[in-house]
Amino acid sequence: METLKAILSRRSVRKYRPEPVAPEDLARMLEAGRQAPSAANRQPWHFIVITDPAQRQAVAEACNGQLWMADAGAIICACGLPAVSERWWRVDPAIALQNMILAATALGYGTCWIGAFSEEAVKSVLGIPPELNVVALTPIGVPDESPAARPRKSPAEAFSGDRYPDPLG
Repeated sequence: METLKAILSRRSVRKYRPEPVAPEDLARMLEAGRQAPSAANRQPWHFIVITDPAQRQAVAEACNGQLWMADAGAIICACGLPAVSERWWRVDPAIALQNMILAATALGYGTCWIGAFSEEAVKSVLGIPPELNVVALTPIGVPDESPAARPRKSPAEAFSGDRYPDPLG
């Protein structure tokens, strides 16, 4: 799938078929994340890939009880390392996770950006040490729904040209 098509067709999927994510597809998604840009190439990230059904269930519970997440074949937890990049430890893992999400879309999988979670609970379930902070998570699985596009701000609301709030173009 072409990059722009993946960007424009990506949707937040909250219903998955009970099928695993093909290992070769998962490897491609992870590589897409590993290749993401980061400030000064510090790569202040670590990703935990959860495929065990019991672990997926526990992670879903730690994500404020979003139990539907456990139905996906995998969940990726993106962590940041503040000691590696004091300023960019949140942004850089988010960029990498977005790469993984777009790769998943291009490969026909569904995802959903998860920002609602108890960091303490997620860290406990996954054994994450204190020097790592949870940034976001995403389930990845075979979608069992095709959500419609959600409303977006108009270009006039989203963009300025040269100086805020000058119209673009």
